[in-house]
Amino acid sequence: MKITIKVKTNADRPEITQLDECTYEVKVKSIPQKGRANAEVIEVLSDYFKTPKSDITILAGHTNKNKIVEIIK
Repeated sequence: MKITIKVKTNADRPEITQLDECTYEVKVKSIPQKGRANAEVIEVLSDYFKTPKSDITILAGHTNKNKIVEIIK
């Protein structure tokens, strides 16, 4: 399954909001530096979809707030 996410960094707490069928807003505590935010995005998505972190891949947008993510279910 491929989804589009919009990442908001430096949030008070991690949170996911579904905007439509395949678009999500992901809030993370980390700042976008040295891949910390991307790592936390994967961790938050893993908890939300109850999937191992190894089954989640950021396909596009590694340095952008808009990302395309693949989740293997």
